[in-house]
Amino acid sequence: MTEDDGVDEVRDDELLTIGVFAARARLSAKALRLYDRLGLLAPAHVDGATGYRYYRAGQAESARLVALLRRLDMPLARIAEVVRADGHRAAGLLDAYWADVEARVAGQRTLAEYLRARLTGKDSEVYGKFVVETVDVPEQVVISESRHVLADELPTWIGASLGRLEEAARGCGGVTAAPFVAYHSDVSTESDGPAESCVPVADEAAARAWCEERGRAWQTRVRVEPAGRLAYTRITKAQVQYPQILAAFGAVEEWIAAQGLTVTGPCREVYFADWEAAGPEDPVCDVAFPVS
Repeated sequence: MTEDDGVDEVRDDELLTIGVFAARARLSAKALRLYDRLGLLAPAHVDGATGYRYYRAGQAESARLVALLRRLDMPLARIAEVVRADGHRAAGLLDAYWADVEARVAGQRTLAEYLRARLTGKDSEVYGKFVVETVDVPEQVVISESRHVLADELPTWIGASLGRLEEAARGCGGVTAAPFVAYHSDVSTESDGPAESCVPVADEAAARAWCEERGRAWQTRVRVEPAGRLAYTRITKAQVQYPQILAAFGAVEEWIAAQGLTVTGPCREVYFADWEAAGPEDPVCDVAFPVS
């Protein structure tokens, strides 16, 4: 007799050999051994002498669930969370994972279009999908935090730094305009900027006092952003991801050149929407260049 052997009919409260259980779960014994090894579905009992695995009939639904989640390319750690959760929480975990998938696919679609256009020499066709406009902005007092950061570290740092600065702004008269991130040099997988997170505030004196007292740990400073004109294009949450966002920067740069304008400062991303609440196709950011 082998581990895969078993009878066709057993009571639901009996332990099932891996062969019988595999048939009930409509999976292979090989898959069940893999799930056990990965910590996703452990047997109800393992014979200490033979090492044979035994399962209860009630585990069949969990086994099928694991198999279906793996077909969604869900990471093993997240599968384990779903399997352990109750119905409503498990559904919520699935929803969160699938939202991440849709955001990634939407961003990859934009990147693929951009790369296809570059490879065929049709960059302008991609750039033409972005509407570029100009806006005049007043002088702003900003409290800022700078850091040398690579592209894969950028999303985490932007969220954390803007969160710190917005918290500080509460004691500086409040936030007066959309936060933005300025790039003083290229940020990519190989170049680390620096980048500068900026939050416009109402009270310059209070902002300088805050930086003097508590801002040194994060290299926070206060500066005055001069009034000027921005050339910008509005992009969705999916398009913000690197390197998809390069198409938006390229579109604005091409438009600036075509209009005979001059770039007068570092390019920037202006975040005007609630990032957490936004979906992949919701507008959240302006890619902008100061121009004259």
